[in-house]
Amino acid sequence: MNLRENLTVNNSNLYINSSNTVELAKKYGTPLYVMDEDRIISNCLTFKNAMDKYFNGKCLVLFASKAFCNVYMHKLMASLGLGIDVVSGGELYTAKTAGFDMNKVYFHGNNKTLSELKMALELNVGRIVIDNVEEMGMLNSAAAQMNKTVKVMFRLKPGVEAHTHDFVKTGQLDSKFGFAIENGEAYNAISHINDYKNLEYYGIHCHIGSQIFDPAPFEQAAFVMLEFIKTLKNECALITKELNLGGGYGIVYTDEDDPASYELFCSNTFKAISNYCSKENIEIPFVLIEPGRSIAGSAGITLYTVGSVKRIKGVRNYVSIDGGMADNPRYILYGAKYDVIVANKANDDKNEIFTLVGKCCESGDIISENIKLQTPAAGDIIAVLGTGAYNYSMSSNYNRIPKPAIVAVSGNSEKVIVKRETYDDIIRNDLL
Repeated sequence: MNLRENLTVNNSNLYINSSNTVELAKKYGTPLYVMDEDRIISNCLTFKNAMDKYFNGKCLVLFASKAFCNVYMHKLMASLGLGIDVVSGGELYTAKTAGFDMNKVYFHGNNKTLSELKMALELNVGRIVIDNVEEMGMLNSAAAQMNKTVKVMFRLKPGVEAHTHDFVKTGQLDSKFGFAIENGEAYNAISHINDYKNLEYYGIHCHIGSQIFDPAPFEQAAFVMLEFIKTLKNECALITKELNLGGGYGIVYTDEDDPASYELFCSNTFKAISNYCSKENIEIPFVLIEPGRSIAGSAGITLYTVGSVKRIKGVRNYVSIDGGMADNPRYILYGAKYDVIVANKANDDKNEIFTLVGKCCESGDIISENIKLQTPAAGDIIAVLGTGAYNYSMSSNYNRIPKPAIVAVSGNSEKVIVKRETYDDIIRNDLL
């Protein structure tokens, strides 16, 4: 296994940035999410600088909140000049609490409730991304009652193959998200936008999937979306001001993963858009992208303490840790793979095969299966790499297990950005 660029080993202990993971585990307890703030900033600036370079500032990087949503993260994104996308009232409320510029907030979701839409209107969210015809009517009525006109985009399905896991494909015809272009439903919806007096058409959005390594599907999606923009202009006299191409850029979870550089994603997408617009003599729209996993994922690790080691001769070796599917459900959801290190034995060879399991009362409570590890023992610290995205966000209180704390490290400093839940937190809403 090759260590990530923000990880090092010193005196057999694994370090993230300049922080000793074994000491972090002792100080803050486990399970523990650790986020490298410097890596987050570096990832953000890679996207921001590349987009500004190629699109000459006519662009905006939106952090996809669902990957890692909390007040700290939204404040950090605001300080870097990014926008955010949100998909629920809870994410929107988090952005509000963080004091985020609402004009840079884009509100997604395939089944927004009336109360969520009213909340977005009250907060003057920059764009609401419409997912279905029912939502068009509900949003228009709510906006009319509040005497507002709202800028809207439409989520479309461009029908592009994303070459990723079926559970994270979202751009094909058979998807719960958005309007399909290929069967005419997108055209039928948007062509009637002028019938909705309180909705102002602003642009179109697509998201073809997640954990994508190849820039080619994004180039194809851009072409399909631009063709549709041309159709709307020629047949409906509708001008598309913004084109949002979503996110889904892959990260390294294991040595098997080999994603293209994020700058290459940006440059190739620009070339595809620029060439098309030049050929068709149309103005390049304002372009948005929505990296989430690729900003937060590689910046995070999760630390656990080993409770027991079971070797079942001829069958399997188990390592049990003090966390599991409650703080990381990605394996049980879609077989996600991770690199794993015994953090206090990081210099040792990985010479045995183990299955890393959690403490939840489920046989499927697995973090990583049949992986090589340094020989573990009770009390050792386990580090699971690449857990900065979709771990804390997806965490639960299954078996009434409190959610872990989150510590952010930067240089030689560290700070708790989300406190560890207590048992009192667990029963807070229970009625006696």
